[in-house]
Amino acid sequence: MTRKSEEQGSAAVAVTLATFLVIFTVVTVYLFLAKIWWFPAPITQFGTQIDDQFHRTLVITGIVFVLAQLGLALVIFRSRDHGQQVSFFEGNSTMEFVWTLATIIMFVGLGLYGEHAWAEAHFQGAAPGAIQVEVTGQQFTWNFRYAGPDGKFGATRPELVSASTGNPLGVDPKDPSSKDDVVSPVMYAPVGHEVELLIRTQDVTHSFYVRELRLKQDAVPGMVIHMHFDALDPGQYEIVCAELCGLGHYKMRTFLNVVSQAEFDKWMSDQETALQQQ
Repeated sequence: MTRKSEEQGSAAVAVTLATFLVIFTVVTVYLFLAKIWWFPAPITQFGTQIDDQFHRTLVITGIVFVLAQLGLALVIFRSRDHGQQVSFFEGNSTMEFVWTLATIIMFVGLGLYGEHAWAEAHFQGAAPGAIQVEVTGQQFTWNFRYAGPDGKFGATRPELVSASTGNPLGVDPKDPSSKDDVVSPVMYAPVGHEVELLIRTQDVTHSFYVRELRLKQDAVPGMVIHMHFDALDPGQYEIVCAELCGLGHYKMRTFLNVVSQAEFDKWMSDQETALQQQ
């Protein structure tokens, strides 16, 4: 093979790679702008804050991504082999420092922007009068417990856990506070009324996740983790486990039904009636 054909072959590889980077960047930007695969609309004010933070992060990092990929393509194309003498340099410490500092400022700034939403979800308690719902994950199902008219949860005992006999949470029937507790495999919440979640697990780590709430929280063995939300749009929304929890993980799903206050009250009344008939 002649020297000229070798140079042409080397240049062709560089041109191909540079072209691929340009096409890859354009297609990636298009997919994000067209929102072909995108989130469902949020149904809480908290979800709107999360989306704002996501879009802010996406725009900033997207600009960096486009500039970096197009810059790399340009360098590859301009540095393709066409017989020039090879040059070598060890780098630029000043530019490396500036780039690292800029990255730190960007990530710290984004963190500060998202501080309010993070604090609202993790450090601020639910408002007085919020409906408490105990969320319990176990391989491979969810159960939701509501305190009845007395507003108190009854005691639970691990040795009483028996899904086959209708006591999946091990509620102690001897505790007077448990007489009106409602346990359901699906979750109901009244629209516009704050709900406080008490998230726990009976076995391994699970993760309570509802896309429309923009709420995701691990259920950790031995802990009760508090979260809260106020759903603004009625409808049925999927609840899934977002933590790999075993062979049946794929089927660990149920639904959140956001309904009017009247519908919620009727549902609770129906559950109480069913308890009394047992």
